[in-house]
Amino acid sequence: MDLNHLKGLLAKPQPLFLGEETAFRSAVLIPLVKKQGEWHILFEVRALTMRKQPGDISFPGGKIDETDESPLAAALRETHEELGIDQQSIELIGNLSPFVISPAFVVYPFIGIIEQSELDTFNNDEVEELFTVPLDWLLTHEPYVHYVPVEPKPPIDFPYDKIANGENYEWRSSRMEEWFYEYGNYTIWGLTARLLKHFIEKLK
Repeated sequence: MDLNHLKGLLAKPQPLFLGEETAFRSAVLIPLVKKQGEWHILFEVRALTMRKQPGDISFPGGKIDETDESPLAAALRETHEELGIDQQSIELIGNLSPFVISPAFVVYPFIGIIEQSELDTFNNDEVEELFTVPLDWLLTHEPYVHYVPVEPKPPIDFPYDKIANGENYEWRSSRMEEWFYEYGNYTIWGLTARLLKHFIEKLK
């Protein structure tokens, strides 16, 4: 083994985590909008005709395509497709740490400012409606949490004969946090609430 060659390989940029290169990768924009001198966060209600998660509340964003140069490029492209906003008009503030939901799914969140005057229309095929929540409200109202148990369940052809304790192997169970924000008639939960909670904690 050539140690210098190995050192050279390890000095190159590495994936964020093992499996990142083959994971389902998506990117979202957490949009800040100024209304009557007060900062708000913009949310979408997904169109009721959408095949996946119709009616759920989300941030603009979606899958990172092969043609996207970066996660940021994907977030801006998706925001343009969903809200009809010129990508050049979005003022990027920064980004949050990627959210690794599992080794097969990662989300890259970005923060940007959108002018309220650009929100007159949106893509009805993807968006049912838009609404905003004041940042001050989010900073003073705590979300609540429910826990969903996650139990490993190997398939019937799992090679128990290859592992210690065989079928008596003690699999590690876990529980998944599901956070909820209640604002008027809107319930923000799931991935959107997790990203929102992380962002609000950063601000605090």
